[in-house]
Amino acid sequence: MAEQDKIVNGVNVTALFNTIDAVKDKPVIAEFEFRAENSWHTCGHNTTSIKDFYGVQQVHAHEKPFVLDADEPPVLLGTDKGPNPVEYALTALAACVTTAMVYHAAAKGIEIRGIKSRLEGDLDLRGFLGLSKEVPVGYKEIRMYFTIDADISEEEKADLISTGKKYSPVFNTISNATPVSARLDPVTSKAAAA
Repeated sequence: MAEQDKIVNGVNVTALFNTIDAVKDKPVIAEFEFRAENSWHTCGHNTTSIKDFYGVQQVHAHEKPFVLDADEPPVLLGTDKGPNPVEYALTALAACVTTAMVYHAAAKGIEIRGIKSRLEGDLDLRGFLGLSKEVPVGYKEIRMYFTIDADISEEEKADLISTGKKYSPVFNTISNATPVSARLDPVTSKAAAA
């Protein structure tokens, strides 16, 4: 970080604008691929490892892999060794919208002292259990509530929330029909058969 870099909300705004300019000049560096590997243990318990990602035309390894346990609570026949996957979806949504809000506020010079959010998601198990074709398998609705501590008006806070929604990849992945495929891994399937 250079001595003259402008920092707002912990974001190096100088580097942010340099990144924007670099992407404008060479759009291919904006293409990223995020990766996760998951292993099942027992019942609802499984572990996801996040080791690296591709971006700016190369693979970047994390300093150490992130390991995330997922499970179900006992009422859903799990052993409660971690949040369940739909709770992780709420976590990802909250974190991504918050990050988008903070970065865009920083770019506009808006200093934020704090952001807190509360999320609620309605899910009917009849969809997951295959008991009703009328009930969605996933969330029927997700509600996000924000508290923003900053010297801006209520209208500006509402605009900041709208900006967070608009530029959050997770918000847009969840709220739009994103194609997702699921199939056997041809590499591991061939190795297992050998």
